[in-house]
Amino acid sequence: MPELWTLTVSSPQRAADTARRAEAAGWAGMAVVDSQNLSGDSYVALALAASATERLGLATGVTNPVTRHPAVTAAAIASIQVASGGRAVLGIGRGDSALAHLGRAPAPVAVFERYLIALQAYLRGEEVAFSELDFHERIAPPVETLGLADTPRRSRLLWIDRRRPKVPVEVAATGPRVVAAAARAADRVMFALGADPERIAWGIERAREARAEAGLPGEGLAYGAYVNLVCHPDLATARALAAGGVTTFARFSVMHGSAQGPVTGEQAQVLGRIREAYDMRAHTRADTSHIGALTPSFVDRYAIVGPPEHCVKRIEELGRLGLDKLVVTGPTAGADRAEAVRSAELLAREVLPAFASA
Repeated sequence: MPELWTLTVSSPQRAADTARRAEAAGWAGMAVVDSQNLSGDSYVALALAASATERLGLATGVTNPVTRHPAVTAAAIASIQVASGGRAVLGIGRGDSALAHLGRAPAPVAVFERYLIALQAYLRGEEVAFSELDFHERIAPPVETLGLADTPRRSRLLWIDRRRPKVPVEVAATGPRVVAAAARAADRVMFALGADPERIAWGIERAREARAEAGLPGEGLAYGAYVNLVCHPDLATARALAAGGVTTFARFSVMHGSAQGPVTGEQAQVLGRIREAYDMRAHTRADTSHIGALTPSFVDRYAIVGPPEHCVKRIEELGRLGLDKLVVTGPTAGADRAEAVRSAELLAREVLPAFASA
């Protein structure tokens, strides 16, 4: 059965306390968002969390290939790996709110895959040829122009101890091209397809096909997912608490116009309305107008909402498909605070224990 991780903001004021509470509640890990205009630095938050916990997994959820050079990203997460005693995970996607607040759209898939390849090499302590680096370093002239006696010939993180376990790289993926890139270059594909079993099965099949086409073995790649999960005895309240997160993640499936993955006619209509209405200025919030695009049936299928026994059953169903990890988004900003607290307590008391040994 899958292990459950919680997703939270990167708060320098609250990261340590949030991590302590997550560990005490029984979460397997904590992922923090990397969106520099909306919250604090993710690696500062993870370092604080590492110092406050003993077993909790620590991840970016997720970073992107634009705001940091791959050498810088690798050095940052490798530092968390050392500080935490081997509990770090690098979660990465093409970029969303972090780039939108710089006036940019997600990185092209081809650039993203090149970034992943370089990133993995850095994390393994391997050399990367300068010719393979065409990211942010291109704004500066070649080092040869300085006329030094000698300079590095290739790029490598010289301080990484190659005897230690490499930081796993997980790619948040929705469309078939990103799923394929992740299947070729990542350690785990983290689907952002919702909790609909049909859509998850579709994603796994695309990943397996990509590995087969690349001549890679079927084993060696793990599968997980980002899911919207709200545990509450009142279904209508659960839907309302989940609405902000559902619109955020569902938008990924229609970001570029057409719906990705298998969808019904109603689901395609809802996704289209989300795309047309989504306001990045109210990103993830549950009290904004774009949640009006949702229907109860869409939320019930795309997310996991309802009483504890229902949530456990849905999670087990995803586990049987082959997912070994779920990163959970619960109630978001703008949701009813008292009901959000009630939901979190119920989840910790009646759902997390069922997956504590996952």
